[in-house]
Amino acid sequence: MVNLDEFKNVDLCIVSKKQSKENILEYYNLGYKIFGENKVQELLEKIDIADDIKWHFIGHLQSNKVKYIVEFVSLIHSVDSIKLVKEINYRCNKINKIMDILIQFNISNEKTKFGLKIDDAYEFIQNCQKFTNINVKGIMLMGPNCDDENKIRETFKTGYKLFESLKQKFPSISILSMGMSNDYKIAIEEGSTMVRIGSLLFNEKKSIPKKHILNSK
Repeated sequence: MVNLDEFKNVDLCIVSKKQSKENILEYYNLGYKIFGENKVQELLEKIDIADDIKWHFIGHLQSNKVKYIVEFVSLIHSVDSIKLVKEINYRCNKINKIMDILIQFNISNEKTKFGLKIDDAYEFIQNCQKFTNINVKGIMLMGPNCDDENKIRETFKTGYKLFESLKQKFPSISILSMGMSNDYKIAIEEGSTMVRIGSLLFNEKKSIPKKHILNSK
C-alpha cells in the first residue's frame, strides 16, 4: 500500500505512460499537476487533457523529435548530449521560450542506461550555460537494475553528492530527480527532491483518499 505522505517533502512526477486520459484525470482531479511521459507520440496524444498540467519529458529524447514537444513540456529530464542541448535551444528560440532541463547521469555505469559520467558534469553544464534558451535546473539519474539495496543506496548517495557539489557552482540547480516505483523510498532517504512514479500509483489509485493532495510545484 502506498502512503502518499511519503511524498510530502518531494515533488511527485506521476509517470503516465500507457495510461488512459481517464486514469490521468483521476489523479489530476485530486490536485496532482506534474505528469511525465517518455514517448513523444504518446505525450502529444495527451496534451489536451488540461491546460495547467505540467508535462515532463522523462524518456530518452532524439534530437529530431525535439521540435514536436518543446511547446508543451515544462521540464526535460533526460538531456545527455550537447547535440540535444543545441537542438532544444534552437527550437525554443523560435518560440521565445526558455526550457528547463535536467542533465542525466549514468552513475551506475550500466550499458543499458543513457547518461553522462560524473567526471563530465562541470564542463557539460558550463557549456549548457552558453545557450540563451536553456536553463539547467538539476540532474536526473536512475538506480541500478538490481535488488541489492546497498548498491541502490550507494548510487543515490553518489547522486546526492554530485547534486550538492553542482549546486555550489551553478545557482540555477535545485532539482535532484531520482527514485522510481521500485526504489523511491531509498531515493527519498538519500536526498531526492523529485521522484518519478507510475505503475505503483496507478495500480492502487482506487484506494487513494482525496485528502492526499500534494502541493505540486
